Amino acid sequence: MPGIITAPPSGSLPENPKANYTFPLILVTSLFFMWGFAYGLLDSLNKHFQDVLNVTRLRSGLLQAAYFGGYFLMALPAGMIMKRFGYKRGIILGLILYAIGAFLFYPSANMRSFDSFLLSLFILACGLCCLETAANPYVTVLGKRETSEFRLNLSQCFNGVGSFLGPFLAAHVFFGGDKTENANELSSVQYTYLIIGVVVLLIAFLFYKAHLPEINEEEQLSEEAHQHSRPLFRNPHFVWGVIAQFFYVAAQVGVAAFFINYATESWAGTSSEKAATLLGVSLVLFTIGRFVGTALMRVIRPHKLLAAYALINILLCIAVIKAAGSLGVYSLMLIFFFESIMFPTIFALGVKDLGRHTKPGGSFQVMAIAGGAVSPLFMGWIADRQSTAVSFIVPLICFVIVLYYGVSGYKIRKAG
Repeated sequence: MPGIITAPPSGSLPENPKANYTFPLILVTSLFFMWGFAYGLLDSLNKHFQDVLNVTRLRSGLLQAAYFGGYFLMALPAGMIMKRFGYKRGIILGLILYAIGAFLFYPSANMRSFDSFLLSLFILACGLCCLETAANPYVTVLGKRETSEFRLNLSQCFNGVGSFLGPFLAAHVFFGGDKTENANELSSVQYTYLIIGVVVLLIAFLFYKAHLPEINEEEQLSEEAHQHSRPLFRNPHFVWGVIAQFFYVAAQVGVAAFFINYATESWAGTSSEKAATLLGVSLVLFTIGRFVGTALMRVIRPHKLLAAYALINILLCIAVIKAAGSLGVYSLMLIFFFESIMFPTIFALGVKDLGRHTKPGGSFQVMAIAGGAVSPLFMGWIADRQSTAVSFIVPLICFVIVLYYGVSGYKIRKAG
C-alpha cells in the first residue's frame, strides 16, 4: 500500500547460496490464509444481517465499505510503521488489530447494533491491511526476481483456501440449524469471531517468537537508484496497475457480496443456506484457479493470462445479467475461477522495475483495495431499484478495465 514498504528494486533479497527462506515464506504465507478466511465470512454476513437485523441490501453493502475503507485509511500508516519498525513488528501489530476487531463482535452482538458491527469490522480490516502491506511485497522478495509473480500467486493460493472455508462455515453456523431460532439471534456470529480472535492471538505469539529476515531496502535500492530517476507517477504501468487493481477488487468484492442474493432470487427454491454453500464451492473454484493459473504462468506470460481471464469474465457477467436459474448461478460461480490470478498478477506487474519507487508503489497497490468499498454500494443501489441481476453491470465494467491492463496498460515505458 501507499506508503513505504514493499519489494526492493531488484525484486528479491540479496542472493545468498546458503540462505534458506523456506520457513519465513511458510510463516508469512499463513497470513494469506488468515485474511482470506476473514474475507470469506464477510460476504455471508451481508445476507445474515439482512435477515437478522432487517437491513436493506444497500445498507448491508456498508459492511464491505467498512472493511475496505479500513484498508484505504490504514495503508499509508501501515507502510510508515513497517519502514520505521520492520516487517515483523508490523505483522504483529496487524494481528493484534485483527484480534481486537474480532473480539468486538461479541459486544456488538449483545447490543444487536449494525453500526457496532461496522466499527468492529473496520478495526479488524485495519489489522488485515497491515498484514497485506507486509506479506504481499515480502513474498515477492523471498527468492529470485524472475519468479516473483509465480511466488506471489503461489502464496495467494492459500488466501483462496481461507476464502472458501469461510462460506462453508457460514452455511453451517450462520444459516444452518433451526431456521426460526437463527432468524432472531446473533450468537453464531458472536462465538465464531471470539474463536477467531483467540486463534489470531496465538499466531501473533508465533511471530513474536520466530526469526524473520529483515530487508535493508535503502542499501538494495542505492545500486539502481540512478536507473529509476523518474517520479513514481510518471511510470504508466504503475499508474494503470493501481487503476486496474482498484477495479479488479471492486469486481471481486461486488460479485461475492451479492452472490447469495442473486442465487436466492434467480434460482427458484434456493435457500440462503444452499446459496452460502454454493458460494463456498465458488471459492473452491477460486482456489483451484489460483493453482491452475500459477502452473499456466510457467508457459503463458502473466499479462496474456490476465487479459484472457478478464475477457472470459466479461462474457460470464453478461450471462449472469441475461440468464436466470441454474445457468445464471453457474456462470456466476465460474467468474470466481477466472478472477483467481488477477490480484497477485496485477500487483507484481504494477511494481515491476520501479527501482527506488518500489516501496511506495507497492503501498499504493494495496491502497487500491479500497475499490471493494465502493462497488457493493453501487450494486446495492441498483439491486434495490432494478434487480440483483442487473447490478452485475458494475463488475462487468470493472473487468473491462482489467482487460485493458492485460493487453496494454502493463507495458513498461522507458524514460525518454
